[in-house]
Amino acid sequence: MTEPENLVPEIEALGQKLSEAKAMIGRRFIGQTRVVDLCFATLLSGGHGVLVGLPGLGKTRLVAALSTVMGLSSNRVQFTPDLMPADILGSEVLEENADGKRAFRFIEGPVFCQLLMADEINRASPRTQSALLQAMQEKVVSIAAAERPLGTPFHVLATQNPIEQEGTYPLPEAQLDRFLVQINVDYPDRATERDIILATTGVEEAEVEQVFEAEELLAAQALLRRMPMGDGVVDMILDLVRACRPDDDTASDDIRNNVSWGPGPRAAQALMLTVRAQALIDGRFSPNKDDVAAMAVPVLSHRMGLSFGAKARGVDLVELIEQTVRDL
Repeated sequence: MTEPENLVPEIEALGQKLSEAKAMIGRRFIGQTRVVDLCFATLLSGGHGVLVGLPGLGKTRLVAALSTVMGLSSNRVQFTPDLMPADILGSEVLEENADGKRAFRFIEGPVFCQLLMADEINRASPRTQSALLQAMQEKVVSIAAAERPLGTPFHVLATQNPIEQEGTYPLPEAQLDRFLVQINVDYPDRATERDIILATTGVEEAEVEQVFEAEELLAAQALLRRMPMGDGVVDMILDLVRACRPDDDTASDDIRNNVSWGPGPRAAQALMLTVRAQALIDGRFSPNKDDVAAMAVPVLSHRMGLSFGAKARGVDLVELIEQTVRDL
């Protein structure tokens, strides 16, 4: 295993590159640095993210800027109720050549890219949503008895509208669990909103330029997994995940009384990766317990479910997670 001191030059170089990339993103997606950091953490960790926010907050704009800055080939799919799995994955067509011979040819769907933007993912039917399950987990798709590899790297950044529920389908828990983080996009503050309207209503808008190559992102993902992790941080991750399970001995009364199902081992894996990414983004060489606290809500909130009674009482899941962190 690489000694920690040998990683210092690589981490410093990556930190400078990340700072340049964040500044470039800031030209198109103004403010909301926490949202941008979580997107970078998702890509550095090699995972997928779902951005949840009201219409018009710049979610699609952010994902488009990310694909350019990170040097990733990207496709966008607008999810609608009539969208079919083949519209995402692709399909085989029967073709006849000049000699009159017929053969099937596979036409790739938009999933064959490095960054797939799944816009308003909850508008598609469960059948169509399930088309992404294998792609997100194994980074291949099985079509016509053949496994076809996707882009390297491969990431899905989905968007979701939390208030307009007519004609939508809730994402199944199995698919939610495959998203590394849930990124909540809120209203900008007054100063940021002022900057936004001034920057986007003039004659020209700022353009973004490529900072990373796809190979550099792959190298960054490999570097992240080599970063040292203290035993105390690992123990806190385990303590937190297990304390959020209502049937665990360490769960608080609030968790037992309000949570119907808690996070599985994938949540602990996600925390192990994202806390390292947070340290990288902040220019540090290893994560600490504050990073675990910062990543708790994005990693756990979509992997837990409130009971019917808790929903009726208006219990806030985010507050439950934050309280569990404070109790550790």
